[in-house]
Amino acid sequence: MNKVLMLNTREIITRSNIAFGTSGARGLVTDFKPEVCAAFTLAFIQVMQQHFTFTRLALAIDNRPSSPEIATACIAAAKSAGIEVDYYGVIPTPALAVTSMADNIPAIMVTGSHIPFDRNGLKFYRPDGEISKADELAILAVDATLPALTSKGLPNASMRAAEAYIARYLDLYDANLLSGKRIGIYEHSSAGRDLYASLFEQLGATVVSLGRSDSFVPIDTEAVALADIEMAQAWQKVHQLDALFSTDGDGDRPLLSDETGTYLRGDILCLLAAKSLNIDALAVPVSCNSAIEACGAFKQVERTQIGSPYVIAAFDGLQQSSARVAGFEANGGFLLGSDIDVNGVLLKALPTRDAILPVLAVLSMAGKGSISDLVENLPHIYTASDRIQNFSRDKSLLIIGQGLQNPQQLLLQLYMGTFELIKTDVTDGLRMTFGNGEVVHLRPSGNAPELRCYAESDSVERAKLLVALVLKAIENSNSQ
Repeated sequence: MNKVLMLNTREIITRSNIAFGTSGARGLVTDFKPEVCAAFTLAFIQVMQQHFTFTRLALAIDNRPSSPEIATACIAAAKSAGIEVDYYGVIPTPALAVTSMADNIPAIMVTGSHIPFDRNGLKFYRPDGEISKADELAILAVDATLPALTSKGLPNASMRAAEAYIARYLDLYDANLLSGKRIGIYEHSSAGRDLYASLFEQLGATVVSLGRSDSFVPIDTEAVALADIEMAQAWQKVHQLDALFSTDGDGDRPLLSDETGTYLRGDILCLLAAKSLNIDALAVPVSCNSAIEACGAFKQVERTQIGSPYVIAAFDGLQQSSARVAGFEANGGFLLGSDIDVNGVLLKALPTRDAILPVLAVLSMAGKGSISDLVENLPHIYTASDRIQNFSRDKSLLIIGQGLQNPQQLLLQLYMGTFELIKTDVTDGLRMTFGNGEVVHLRPSGNAPELRCYAESDSVERAKLLVALVLKAIENSNSQ
């Protein structure tokens, strides 16, 4: 690595075009220059040193082609601060979190999650879990001199974190949990693709590995591409699968299909998982399906802004009155907010998104039955979502602002002039509830230049139609 000038961390970060979103700092790969990666790393270390004592830091990466170079800069920066690095190579984000929390040290995950390969990101972990929004502000405020850095490249990767992550779930469930089940694994470029087959096989499943890719595939579990949906249904027919499992790029958001090859939405998957785990109290973003409350399974449900830091922030309040606390997001990431007993085994809290726990919990709940039967027994409230990509945040905020100032004008623009608006919620974006019980929610993505639309109705087809109607109207309006 070339030596970098002695610059100020705050100045470097401010000028970098890298910004914190709903989960971590994200931006274009071209903006993740070595000095930017180093500045974020040093600022993070200094903020952590204000609260914790440590001499090591854990680090892992996803399969993006840019991730090794970013990791190299982060490691060099940590060493310049006298911090040794435990490097775990390509593993799922929750695997990194499990081990760094057990070791009581901070961690950095180099990943852009589901966003395209020309972008990347950094996720930061305190010794006790994800950083908070307050931690993000503190990182941005650090005013430190960036030293000249040198590096010999990446060290050899340890398998310790990957092994601990798999052991977490092998200890929890019986070895014949999935006996008789055929489970497909859509591997693509997921950071956990080398772990999942072994896990499912050790739990008794017959595993069919599918779709491994040498190039990065940006799977968004909240807006699954039509090609991926059709591929899942084709694989189910060819291989006679009981379920198909996959994740996003860094392995913290799951995709799970039922026995027909139909993917469950993330919030429905996690709702079933929370029931299976006998969770008492939930924190979920405002965008999640209303069936969570309607099913009556939980003593308390708190709605938050979208993003795992907001879900985690709600855990403290829920723990005051409930012993079994969890949260999840519409993307399927499940966050365990308290230690719980599962099958007589203590499962330690993991306050970060995890893809494996909700999937195993649902498969356990289904037993010898079908996943589709579990879904059918829930209240019939259906959600759909999609996005307009390459849509600036400023444009999104303009539309939302218009909806707040003149809701009827926005509804006319969205071809929804005949809808009776009875409630608006601005917890995150603009969520509109109508007299017929349907919901439309507009929100700019916190991770990428995208406008997301969520809709609820009494059928999947109607929910999808609402999303398509709204996004088409917005595209037409902005092309004029």
